[in-house]
Amino acid sequence: MLKRLNPVTDPKPWPVMSIDEAHARLTAPGAPFEIEEQVIRGVRTKTWKNAPPTLRDVFVNGQRFRDREFLVYEGDRATFGSFGRATIALAHRLLADGVRKGDRVAVIMRNLPEWAVAFWAGQLVGAIVTPLNAWWTGPELEYGLADSGTKVAFVDDERLGRIAESLGALPGLEKIYVARLPGAIETPRTERLEDVIGAVNDWGKLPELALPQVELGPEDDATILYTSGTTGRPKGALGTHRNMTSNIGAGGISGARNFLRAGEPLPEMDPLKLPQRVSLLVVPMFHATGLSATLGPSMNAGGKVVLMRRWDAEPAMKLIQDEKVSSTGGVPTIAWQLIEHPARAKYDLSSLVAVAYGGAPSAPELVRRIVEVFPGSQPGNGWGMTETTATFTSHMGADYSNRPDSAGPAAPVGEMHVRDPADGKTILPAGSVGELWVKGPQVVKLYWNKPEATAETFQDGWLRTGDLARIDEEGFLFIIDRAKDMLIRGGENIYCVEVENVLYDHPAVMDAAIVAIPHKTLGEEPGAVVHLKPGGTATEQELRDFVRARLAAFKVPVKVAFWPETLPRNANGKILKTELKKVFAPESEVA
Repeated sequence: MLKRLNPVTDPKPWPVMSIDEAHARLTAPGAPFEIEEQVIRGVRTKTWKNAPPTLRDVFVNGQRFRDREFLVYEGDRATFGSFGRATIALAHRLLADGVRKGDRVAVIMRNLPEWAVAFWAGQLVGAIVTPLNAWWTGPELEYGLADSGTKVAFVDDERLGRIAESLGALPGLEKIYVARLPGAIETPRTERLEDVIGAVNDWGKLPELALPQVELGPEDDATILYTSGTTGRPKGALGTHRNMTSNIGAGGISGARNFLRAGEPLPEMDPLKLPQRVSLLVVPMFHATGLSATLGPSMNAGGKVVLMRRWDAEPAMKLIQDEKVSSTGGVPTIAWQLIEHPARAKYDLSSLVAVAYGGAPSAPELVRRIVEVFPGSQPGNGWGMTETTATFTSHMGADYSNRPDSAGPAAPVGEMHVRDPADGKTILPAGSVGELWVKGPQVVKLYWNKPEATAETFQDGWLRTGDLARIDEEGFLFIIDRAKDMLIRGGENIYCVEVENVLYDHPAVMDAAIVAIPHKTLGEEPGAVVHLKPGGTATEQELRDFVRARLAAFKVPVKVAFWPETLPRNANGKILKTELKKVFAPESEVA
């Protein structure tokens, strides 16, 4: 059925119904995605009427599927029922440890089944769960633990080693539970997590306990998710239960909208009557995409989540085949590697119905190639931030094929417009480039312990994103660039993403980034760092000529550097341009 929605393979006219008409039908009273208004922190806000009120309700919904597999990691498998037993057992331990509503509980692990247990155990007792970046160094983790005021932390063996030297500076950290620790316990505050809940494959043997009786509401604090911190110290975005559960409606309505726009009847939406959705999760669970856009909706709808220790294309294809994975993605590079891998023909990848990504621009060629290589799958992308708890816009199927340079329309509970960056107030007309502002139930409350940054970024329910964007007449969002990343060459604005998209169109380019090279008289000039596809070849001059044939001369990179592997990214999937700028340091000094 999904294949018929693709304009490449479906000759029917597209669309039959406008975005606004589709949203009106799906959100009307009594409709599956009904919208109502709530006053949240003094601001009238559209919300999903039928969304789970809290993350505890998401957990309870997941327990409807007790006999289904929920989490798979290498040789470990947990059903919803066994996951529920482990989570409730750990929640009762947290209560015994003195954790109360509003206390901070940190989770610092690679993607493990225990990560999800620790997260939901904290939610069941009303804690503010603080997933910290597992890629951070010891000093960075010390900052996150101290800034959040964490009382109890869940870590894996590697993260324990990183924070060991910081424990003396963290007197408020009363207890550390360690998953999969092979050696001896060496600190009095440390306990093996397995001593509380056992090994994953034994969770089903745990006793059935009652849910903790802790009163929770949609506007209660639920999470602190730290921003990527590419400039300055990371900021903790304080999110509510409503923020976290709003992704469930946002993800569901995107697919339903495409059926209506194609003139198709809506499919069955009751997860109890549908085949199980299987997601290969290759982005970190400490990131909003992995947590609120993947793990939470999967639990709510009885989906299975397959975890990998680290991304590797061929093992991923084997998992897709063996576990009958229906959706995966992360950043465009992952999709490219699945498409271009020489071993792809060895594996049956026909179960894939969605290959989605965000966090980086993608080439129109990638959209076409996904349709060609995975004919049963729809390409998809979207836009969001830590501050919007992941998904704000969604783009998939035929709409994406027709507008591959867009991030799609907002979920109908969200509002967005662009303002004049000079004054931050004047709302610009459709098609104008300005700074993107958004509003909706996904937008977090504030930055933890950062009143000045909060006042600058959150205003009357609106979030000032810092992204330069335009919105067309139909409400489709086009991200132009980060306002702070835009280059200015001799007074001319250069939007990096525009040049990057041209480079992505070159058949040999897999990954591309434009960075600023300082110049004495012009201020700065564009430099390109590219990673070529396996077997792809291109010279610096060839790529510069390729851009010159498509863009104004001042936008052509003055230098092109070739990176031997996928460009470095932070946990949010965004390219670390600060690292790439070092490639051109000698040129900068000469200039």
